[in-house]
Amino acid sequence: MLTKQPQNMIELDFAEEMKNSYRDYAMSVIIERALPDIRDGLKPVQRRILFAMNELGLDPKKPHRKSARIVGDTMGKYHPHGDSSIYDALVHLAEDYSLSIPLVDGHGNFGSIDGDRPAAMRYTEARLSEGAMTLLHNLDKDLVEFMPNFDNSEKEPMVLPASIPNLLINGTTGIAVGMTTSIPPHNPGEIIDGVISYMDVPNITNEQLMLCIPGPDFPTGGIITNPDDIPAIYASGEGRLRIRAKCEIEDSDYGRKNIIITEIPYTMAGNKTKLVESLVSMMKDKVFDEIYDVRDESSKEGIRIVIEVKKDRDIENLLNGLYKKTPLEDTLSINLLAIKEKQPIVFDLKSMIGEFVTFQEELYTKEYHHLLKKAENRLEIVNGLIKATDVIDLIIEILRGSNTIAQTKNCLIHGDISEITLKSAASKKKASKLNFTERQADAILAMPLSRLIGLEILKLHEESETLLKSIEDYEKILHNKKELHKVIKKRLKEYKKQFSRPRRTRLMAMTNQDYIEEFKEEDLVILIDKFGYTKCIDSNSYSRMSEENQKEFQHIISMKNTDKLCLFTIQGNMYQIKASAIPRCRARDKGVLLQSLCKLGQEEIILYTNFETLFESQLLFVTEHGYIKKVSGAEFESVRSVIASTKLEKEDKLAGLAMLSAKETLENNHKIILITKKKLTLGFSLEEVPEMKKSGRGVKAIQLNDGDIIDFAICVSLTQESFLFHEKKYPVKKIKMRKRGAKGEKTSL
Repeated sequence: MLTKQPQNMIELDFAEEMKNSYRDYAMSVIIERALPDIRDGLKPVQRRILFAMNELGLDPKKPHRKSARIVGDTMGKYHPHGDSSIYDALVHLAEDYSLSIPLVDGHGNFGSIDGDRPAAMRYTEARLSEGAMTLLHNLDKDLVEFMPNFDNSEKEPMVLPASIPNLLINGTTGIAVGMTTSIPPHNPGEIIDGVISYMDVPNITNEQLMLCIPGPDFPTGGIITNPDDIPAIYASGEGRLRIRAKCEIEDSDYGRKNIIITEIPYTMAGNKTKLVESLVSMMKDKVFDEIYDVRDESSKEGIRIVIEVKKDRDIENLLNGLYKKTPLEDTLSINLLAIKEKQPIVFDLKSMIGEFVTFQEELYTKEYHHLLKKAENRLEIVNGLIKATDVIDLIIEILRGSNTIAQTKNCLIHGDISEITLKSAASKKKASKLNFTERQADAILAMPLSRLIGLEILKLHEESETLLKSIEDYEKILHNKKELHKVIKKRLKEYKKQFSRPRRTRLMAMTNQDYIEEFKEEDLVILIDKFGYTKCIDSNSYSRMSEENQKEFQHIISMKNTDKLCLFTIQGNMYQIKASAIPRCRARDKGVLLQSLCKLGQEEIILYTNFETLFESQLLFVTEHGYIKKVSGAEFESVRSVIASTKLEKEDKLAGLAMLSAKETLENNHKIILITKKKLTLGFSLEEVPEMKKSGRGVKAIQLNDGDIIDFAICVSLTQESFLFHEKKYPVKKIKMRKRGAKGEKTSL
């Protein structure tokens, strides 16, 4: 039976609907959340915070206001996306170690460069900074377009009338759907000089702009070590910068020298404590044996991280190692991506400055149109008042003869005297010829009698002359681009004087030198318990452990600190861990899981050894599918952390792995014992096993029946009386010697 389809049902293509929905979501994140506008350099949440603070009247001269109030106003009126994200954005705007010109003046605990979290918003206070006022300048003069907020209850600006190139000065980072932006901060004075140079020479090149803007200037200072890459970054809008901490060397007590870190890479801003902790950890783990002590002596005066170096050590070599293995040298990705007309675009340096200049031309044009209109309106009133003073007696007579204000205005504007009583025909004739504008009539009616004083009349004439001069200047600016640029440059120079500071980040081409590790050879013991917890202790500490404590560990490997721990798995892989990478612990410490030291995963380990012993030995491989071979330990020398130790067929695994000394290999007194899953056994001489490369599969050890695999393999001395199989002892003589590759025989096990 057919059912009738409801008339209100809409058929949609599911794939197409998902595509459209995802695209809408992606564009919403790109435009409304994550990326800055090329004009004011702000993300929507930042713009809304500054606008909300401006609406609250929190200018730099006013007292601070609770951050919770600011966050509440921002969330309730403009940005309904959660208070934590708004407060985080507010805190970021106050960070002087992240921004060249902070836009919020914070009061209270707003976090620190160490990585301390700010106090809750109910405890902190904030107001707008002087820098923020340059972005909000003339906001009330209709210079920018406003739009309804999310519920149409308020209006908010689509962009702030920024008077400084905030995007380049403060930089920004953001992650959107499928794209990221990472714009570094620059020196305010250099950027303003670059903008002025662009206005002077519109066809200026990026290379010429770099005479004013040599590169980023981070609030944390530091050194850019690849300045030769900056021209390509500014030309393409993409690239990577290497940033190095500023280090000094000073003499210390007892003949030692100290490395003093006074500036950290910008990438570590807000993470200085983690940097110090990583240095301390490397000292404790003997990654850098040259380090005697690490301490943080930073204060309000600046950063001071002290690295004490042991006596008679190569400090330059240590610095190379620190740059290589720690965040003291880091890489910053650059991507000059911003929003223009609701489209994400990657800009070069010149186009970013060009967009700012175009925006300034629009703002200043609107501003001077506003000033021109205001001056013209005022001139109209002033001229009306001057004209009124000449016929003030007539106006007073009109006021006395009128019954209503409307009658008076009608007479002043249109000369209508029909409803007004005047004393003489001459007055009627003069009154009928009056032709004030409506604005002038309102001003006359509101004019106090004090304006009739001679001095006040003189002031009106002076004001009229001033207004005429202003109108002339405004029209000149509006009709001449060069004059407009003069005004823009004048204000920019004022901002330069206000915000300019010496450059903090140095540009120095430096190549990374190799670090030559200095090792004092030590005897170590690696202890691994049944759960896989691993620790490294020195041999003296191990010798002091009781026998009972030693029995807690399933695997005990003695080795040098220059050696490597080698792990062989039944999956046929060998993992290497440097002794220096295994945490040095006290005897009572638990240690760390073996899986955290290498990419072991769930593989089962079948052999533990150190490389020094392995190198001088041979490995005997036996697989479940019945292959056998000997491999020299020298075959396993590799710089890689994991390699294939043998070649295995599909679904094959190691059934046995033994390490043979040179003596055991040369002596003709060893026997291979194989036991299959079906309890078939075979014994043959070790001499029958050939030596092969690790990449070889091996030779047939036993002829297996269908469905059978090798379950057990062992190499024993002919003088040995018994061996363990499933925790039971069996006589070696019970397994008869035969030829390699033969079939197994039934044996009572």
